[in-house]
Amino acid sequence: MFGFSKLASIHEFKTYAHWRHRFMQRRLRLGILFGLFYFVTFLPLDTLKYLASSDPFELLWILTNLARMGILLVCLGLLRQTVYRPRRIITVFLLASWSISLLHRVYETYTGLASNTPISDPALISWALSFFTQATLIPVGWPLHLISQLGVIIYYFVVNPLLGLQVVTPGLPAASLLLNTFWICCICNCSVYFYEKLSRANFATNRQLLEAQEKSERLLLNILPRPIAEQLKQSPDIIAESFAEVTVLFADIVNFTQMTETESATNVVDLLNQVFSRFDRLAERHGLEKIKTIGDAYMVAAGLPQPQANHATAVAAMAVEMQATLADFNAQTNQTIALRIGIHTGPVVAGVIGLKKFAYDLWGDTVNTASRMESHGLPNQIQISEATYQRLQDCDNRYEFHPRGPIVIKGKGSMVTYLMEPCSTDVDKVLA
Repeated sequence: MFGFSKLASIHEFKTYAHWRHRFMQRRLRLGILFGLFYFVTFLPLDTLKYLASSDPFELLWILTNLARMGILLVCLGLLRQTVYRPRRIITVFLLASWSISLLHRVYETYTGLASNTPISDPALISWALSFFTQATLIPVGWPLHLISQLGVIIYYFVVNPLLGLQVVTPGLPAASLLLNTFWICCICNCSVYFYEKLSRANFATNRQLLEAQEKSERLLLNILPRPIAEQLKQSPDIIAESFAEVTVLFADIVNFTQMTETESATNVVDLLNQVFSRFDRLAERHGLEKIKTIGDAYMVAAGLPQPQANHATAVAAMAVEMQATLADFNAQTNQTIALRIGIHTGPVVAGVIGLKKFAYDLWGDTVNTASRMESHGLPNQIQISEATYQRLQDCDNRYEFHPRGPIVIKGKGSMVTYLMEPCSTDVDKVLA
């Protein structure tokens, strides 16, 4: 509330100007509070002096300090909003600064005129204390500090003589006073300038570091799921976890080998990139985890690394949209690419192994069976296992299932499989 809280992290600020704006807001609050406490501590002493002497100038001094406190309270009110408003910050800075330093000079002018005596010594100690305090508490925006100082100096050395008041005591030559004032201001402004220069360089360095970290984070999340990436950053140990039930999908482009023999390598890679990029967007939309691509094969899974109740239905929806997306791609590019898709549901072990070029991968019979569902499938068809069928048959009639009968699966023997396709109404929704 009062500016003592920790400054927001640097990544929350787009530019150095925004960071400096927030910094000045906080430091102005701190400086204003110091000023208020300063005047509050002297108020009882000044009151006792007035009661003991009944000097009207003492009363005027008390009223001057009360006016200062009132202005500082107004400044605190103006700082309540955190919206980026540089002009308001400038106004508050000058208002608070001059309420402390300039009102003192005005009081001296009035007392000099009222008593018909030359104005007293400008008290360089009070000037130095005021200027150095501002430079210490708010060490950014050196032009503002210079404007604040010039306002006081011009008033003292120009307005007072115009009113017929002497600006220095006989024992202090004007040249000496000006020279001391110059060096006070010079030291203050130089310290503010170099602090701000250092702050600007530090901000730029931190922004570059932050951007590099964000880039590294994006690259890491393109390789690993977020929970696995966070776990790996905390501990470099082997990551392995068993999942009781997940659904795995394999998709493979039909006759891809023959295609590579007639097309250039660049065209083949570009085609795969276009197709698989579309599949990546589908996987993200359905909340699936892309595991990897192996040549022209595409592998995704649902139910890991975070368990997912509807893993089978999510993968089924992904498979249907993959077919629709590929059909749309063929129409746009005059291609005739066909896709085989295989799906199986069961337990797996998932994790990250190795020290270099690591990746999140799956192991187990479920993975092998899903791969066999694809490799023993038919072009432009989705073949699912009995286990997946059992979890999809109650999906509100969204899909139609056609038993292929027991077929011999390499490494598995005879298995009952199904060809899955969306109902006609669901096809229309997907194409729309």
